[in-house]
Amino acid sequence: MTTDQELIQSIIETLSQGEILLGEITDEAYTCKVAVAFNASMGGHYRHCLDHFATLLAAAVAGDLNYDHRERGTLIENDRFAALNETRRLRAGFEELHPDLLARPLNVTCKTCYATSGSQVSPSTVGREVMYAVAHAVHHYALIGIMAGIMGVKLPSGFGVAPSTLKYQAHTASAR
Repeated sequence: MTTDQELIQSIIETLSQGEILLGEITDEAYTCKVAVAFNASMGGHYRHCLDHFATLLAAAVAGDLNYDHRERGTLIENDRFAALNETRRLRAGFEELHPDLLARPLNVTCKTCYATSGSQVSPSTVGREVMYAVAHAVHHYALIGIMAGIMGVKLPSGFGVAPSTLKYQAHTASAR
């Protein structure tokens, strides 16, 4: 497998983890607002991840990427089955993405500065943004894992754990 194929596979794996999550939790767990987690829900975090993947997939084909264009409170955030359908749509889209598109240059827009009213723009590539979107999703999956723990909801093994951490854990377990 080439590096480009591995990058695409990383998104497919991440979306597949989300699909497993959605199949194992209840509607109530998905939409429950957790007070100690800034009154957020698993659905809110999951929708946020899908927003990034959807924006990236569109940019891979059509051009520049703007992470600031996303909607909150959508059906995906409040309906587990809508989230499952969107996850499957995105996974299929990334499965069809030609690896050559990963080298495509992009201008990426994202509000990162608290002191200014506008957003910042930086050059990147589709491949680099794949790495960002996966790392970003793993971070939010970890937050979902913490929220699930607070609610007493069991999640799939390894959910919300970075691939490098899983590799390290396997290496240290085999060294014992």
